[in-house]
Amino acid sequence: METIASFTVDHTVLEPGMYVSRVDGDITTYDLRTRKPNAGDYMDDSAMHSVEHMLATLLRNGELAEQTIYFGPMGCQTGFYLLVRGADNARVLRVLKQALRDTIAFEGQIYGCSERECGNYCTLDLEKAKNECSRYLAVLDGIDGSMRY
Repeated sequence: METIASFTVDHTVLEPGMYVSRVDGDITTYDLRTRKPNAGDYMDDSAMHSVEHMLATLLRNGELAEQTIYFGPMGCQTGFYLLVRGADNARVLRVLKQALRDTIAFEGQIYGCSERECGNYCTLDLEKAKNECSRYLAVLDGIDGSMRY
């Protein structure tokens, strides 16, 4: 078996940040790393699930709506993947930071929080989403923009 691209990244040196994981034609996969891998500090299911609901909705309804293909969590609980068609890295970073700020300021029910809309709606928690987004926004405010591993 060939090793998939995400397994070729050296997770022993990877720090929180935003990275271009791969480019397939006009589709860019971003590694939105919120935690240092294998450091014992992982997102809990509720935080991860809640951020997914908020950011997937905001990104698919915002400036990059037509370009956003996918936003979802990594199984290792250390970040998310964002797939964007025709991506401009600076623009994606700007839009992502705005979606994080919008989540932090959000009041009301998490998007898609009913039994009809979600397969595990009982695990959604807006405060956990806000805390996670605040934490990650602080990381993104400190990146240099290279987005390379």
